[in-house]
Formats: sequence, C-alpha cells, structure tokens
Amino acid sequence: MAKLKTAVIGATGYAGFELARLLLRHPRVETPLFLTREERDTQRLEDFYPQITGSQAKLEAFSWERLKNVDLLFMATPHELSRVLIPEALQKGLRVVDLSGAWRLKQAKNRAVYGFHDANPESAAKLDDSAVYGLPELHRQQIAQAQLVANPGCYATSAIVALAPLMQAGIVDAEHGVVCDAKSGVSGAGKAPTQKTHFVEVSDNLSAYSVFGHRHTGEILEQVGLKADQLIFTPHLLPIPRGILSTMYVRLKQPTTAAAVEKIFKDFYKGAEWVRVFAAGKLPQIQFSVRTNYCDVGFVLAEDGKRLVVVSCLDNLMKGAAGQALQNMNVMYGWSEREGLN
Repeated sequence: MAKLKTAVIGATGYAGFELARLLLRHPRVETPLFLTREERDTQRLEDFYPQITGSQAKLEAFSWERLKNVDLLFMATPHELSRVLIPEALQKGLRVVDLSGAWRLKQAKNRAVYGFHDANPESAAKLDDSAVYGLPELHRQQIAQAQLVANPGCYATSAIVALAPLMQAGIVDAEHGVVCDAKSGVSGAGKAPTQKTHFVEVSDNLSAYSVFGHRHTGEILEQVGLKADQLIFTPHLLPIPRGILSTMYVRLKQPTTAAAVEKIFKDFYKGAEWVRVFAAGKLPQIQFSVRTNYCDVGFVLAEDGKRLVVVSCLDNLMKGAAGQALQNMNVMYGWSEREGLN
C-alpha cells in the first residue's frame, strides 16, 4: 500500500521535533516534509537536532506549492499562525492535526484568553464548530472522520483523563468544587527562552504561574462539563525537562468504595491503548510515563468514602503533544493506535 504523505510546519520546536522523530520511524508514513516559515535556504533538520543524524530529513521554506501532494498536515506553530493558515489548508483539501490551541475551544468566553483577531470571523466560527477535540479516549469516532483535529493541551489532557470518567459517572459533587494542582517540566513552556525558563530561575525551584488564567483551563471545563466557578486549576513549573503530574482533589456526592471507583476508571478506559489505570491506592509518578505515550491514572479514597484524590501523569511532549498527534493520525487512517508509538 502507498505510504501516507505528511508535512510538519514548525519541526524545530520541542513538540515539533518530537513529532518529526516519531514520523520518521512510522512504518506507514513517507519521509515527511519539514517546513519553516522563516526565509532560509534548505537545511537539514539534523543541523538543529544532531540526534537524528543520517535521517536525510530536510527543512525547507514553507509554500502551498510544496504541500500540493500532501495528505495530512501537522501544525506545530504558534496559536495565531495556526489560526491564519489552517482555513486555507482545509480549503485546499488537506486534513490537519493542529498542536496549537487555535481550534480547541468551542465557547467564545473560553477562547477569549487567546485574543484571536480573525480576518473572516464567520468562517472562523464555522471551523471552531467543526474542529474535533483530539483526545481519542473521548472522541475516537469523530476523530476518525475529521478534517481538522485540534490536539489537546498537555495539562488539559492530564486533567481530563483523570476527571472525565468520574464526571460521566455522575458521582462528583461539582458544587463543592474540584481542585487541580498540576506541575510540568520546563519543555512545556516551549523552546523560546524567557527569564522564567532560564536554568538559574528553574533549577532548585518550584513556582506557580498563570493562576486563574491558564489557557488550558477552558479545555478542562468544556471537556468534562464543569462550570468556571467549579474548578480551581493551578499550574506549576518543575525543575525537570519533561513530564506532568496533576493532582485532582474531588468530593463525591455519596460515600463509595475504592473498588467502585476503580471499576469506573477501568470500564471507561477498557480497550484504551494509552491510558493505564493503577490499582486502588497505587499512584503514578512522572518517571513511569516519561518518554512514552501513556497517561497513567491512580487514586486514593479517604476512609469516609467521599473525599477522593486522583493523580495523573504523562509526558508533556508525548501524550501531551506529539505522541497524541501521532495517535490521532492513526485513528484518522484506521490504524492501530500503537502504530509508531511502541
């Protein structure tokens, strides 16, 4: 069978390169096109990342002409650029997986955090409605048919995987509120250096940021069905390169048992290739899922049966970005979700 023709815009960033590395070894994919918006002569991707020396992967200047034979386009670009380029990509018949936050949110009040200024607001609104949120564990059937898949945020993935089964089971006392305390490695802040991501600022430190204002909050609200005043989400910066650990504090409507909670998780994720549910009382750690596409979930239930702590761990560059994008590609083309990710 003919191999899939893919392209990546933005392959020199952390998530973009992780995606490039995965695509280069995927058995069903031709050597991808790697494109940049910067004006430059053709370079090799290994000039930026020597760890793929010998791959012959080229980095070329972006043009629509170069994309004329491509089946699937991955966008690993800033949110604003994805918002501009993707409408034209779809008009040209491309299927798209977008790793930015440009098309993840359905509600305007949640999307406002990005401050988008669309050249054609009516057209953008239609794409907002048609884009499929790319969390296969929730939206597998829709992803399979989608032309535009909005890859979820890394923090959002960790929280949604932990909360969705409980919310759908109807056991969460949402009026009491849900607290999500999340911590991420520095690569989650992107490749462009800032004062807050310098080694001397991060090393031997732990800091909270974007309190009551993080862009991933709206994704959690929309995907699990919470109201804004029912969730407190606080992200923190860990002094490690990659990985996320999110701790959810939940109160239940009625006393329940650990066995019942475990059954809810295991039933919900039955057949899910990339979610591992730990036995009651056992909690995941970043080191268990780092450099894999797994999201690990574990919980501890208080003796009163009403207070529940859920811990979720994943690699922010894999299940939180590039690995999930590849998983979405596999779903879109009817392949095993493990293809190219083992």
